[in-house]
Amino acid sequence: MAAGLAYDLVLLFWRIVINIFFREIRPRGAFNIPREGPVLFICGPHANQFLDPLLLFSEVRKEAGRRVAVLTAAKSMNRKFIGAVARIMDSIPVARAADYAVAGKGQIVLSSSDPLKVTGIDTKFTAQLKPRSQIMLSKSTGYASASVEEVISDTEVRLKSDFVVPNKDGSTEVKAPPSIGNEIERNEGLEYKVLPHVEQDETYGACFQRLNEGGCIGVFPEGGSHDRTDFLPLKAGFSIMALGSMAQNPELDVKLVPVGLSYFHAHKFRSRAVIEFGSPISVDKDLVELYKQGKDQKRDACGKLLEQVHDGLRAVTLRAPDWETMQVIQAARRLYRVPGQHLTLGQVVELSKRIMEGYLTYKDEPQIIDLRHKVIAYNRLLRDMGIADHQVERASNKSVKSLLLLIYRTGLLLWWSVLALPGTILHAPIFILAKVISIKKAKEALAASTVKIQARDVLATWKVLVSLAVTPLLYIFYSILATFFAYKYDIFPEYRHWTPLVIFLCLPGWAIASLKFGEAGMDVAKSLRPLFISIWPGNQREVVRLREMREALATEISESLLRLDPSYMATLSESTGEEEQCRQPERRKAF
Repeated sequence: MAAGLAYDLVLLFWRIVINIFFREIRPRGAFNIPREGPVLFICGPHANQFLDPLLLFSEVRKEAGRRVAVLTAAKSMNRKFIGAVARIMDSIPVARAADYAVAGKGQIVLSSSDPLKVTGIDTKFTAQLKPRSQIMLSKSTGYASASVEEVISDTEVRLKSDFVVPNKDGSTEVKAPPSIGNEIERNEGLEYKVLPHVEQDETYGACFQRLNEGGCIGVFPEGGSHDRTDFLPLKAGFSIMALGSMAQNPELDVKLVPVGLSYFHAHKFRSRAVIEFGSPISVDKDLVELYKQGKDQKRDACGKLLEQVHDGLRAVTLRAPDWETMQVIQAARRLYRVPGQHLTLGQVVELSKRIMEGYLTYKDEPQIIDLRHKVIAYNRLLRDMGIADHQVERASNKSVKSLLLLIYRTGLLLWWSVLALPGTILHAPIFILAKVISIKKAKEALAASTVKIQARDVLATWKVLVSLAVTPLLYIFYSILATFFAYKYDIFPEYRHWTPLVIFLCLPGWAIASLKFGEAGMDVAKSLRPLFISIWPGNQREVVRLREMREALATEISESLLRLDPSYMATLSESTGEEEQCRQPERRKAF
């Protein structure tokens, strides 16, 4: 009871935090959350380090009244603040080999005659390597890795299998290309890292117990956060949890719920988030029996369940093979016309997924290739003119009307700025420190990671953590400063002993008010540039060209989707409309 109350109180605090950081959080498919029985929430992509589990905690508790324990890296739980919060939230520690990676001594060379033989130059294999340890190569090889089967000497080891690299679609690992050997020969040896083998018996035992008690566990099977546009290879741990617990208790019925996390500018303050719950996946009893046989049969059972869940995750997430494709799909989604609808945040995500699926299906069609080039050219023109897509329609060729509107909105912007300015100045140290420290931490994370691109996945986390640490200190400083001036200049002498408390309590309200005023001002500010472009001499022709280009693209995208697959977009309004009807009867407030 006490543990549950502590969980709810801490969650209430975090819910306030994430609702301040995010401008909008939209759940989808919450009716898919089982209201009782053991559940594994399989979440991805893991794009926002510590905020991802907070969204899972909050939405599952709010929508289904259930508490979730997540698997948390043991390295993170060793941190004072994060570890204390994780323990209150009943997190289950899991050791990750990558967290204990060390630089290997010397350099390694592959044998041209035997791909499983590795020799070293000035290496200490007997001290650093053991059977089942992993050798990971440098970035130039795509972070190829292989498991050690036998340590023969300080300068010779035998591998269990060939070096592998992550597959392009992130679903699995594939054999490393022969160019790795050429890379090693060209450099006369390569540097490497050693990843120890980590036993997970204690972690699995805690998970089995939680599932046997009918509890919920959240898992991020990619193993760590990242900022890629597709999944990292999924770890099989969750399949062992489900199959292992059901093998121990035949009466247990574990449900696996895929959870998709989608963000609009995940690393930015006041961004938007969508958390989508997929249909629960039941574990086939035949897989449990196969798992019980052990060895290769156990591996096959885990692999089959992993594929089922991976397919479920694909249904609730938006993924792209590369960043440029993601940009093209997002532009196409903005340009596509849904007749008679103003899309909600959830519908926007659903539409993006459907367009992505259609694009990946027909991407080799000449018409789609041509359309992709046109969208890229349109994006480039937007960038050159310095405006966003949603501002194109606001850019008018009626200069007088645009001028009057520009004057009015400039005045409105000044008004909102005056209201927001005091709070903004008072809280500027928080914003500055949060940005500086988060960028520094991102650089550190990028240097230590083998999978991150820009390490944007850690920015939001550190912005929140720095703000939580700095805000109370800043408020205490302001309270002391206000009290000093109250006594020095004899301001309200009969009430001045209340000054510290009043200032400390009023500052959060002032911050929220400034935030709302600032958001209103930013919305107005974003509308000024297209108006300014409209009235600037010589720009009218470019504005007309851009608008015509957008109109033609919107028509072509809509016609292409309908021509290639007439039934493809037909269910958008039905699926999004039914979602709310299904969600409302089962929604239950937790507190």
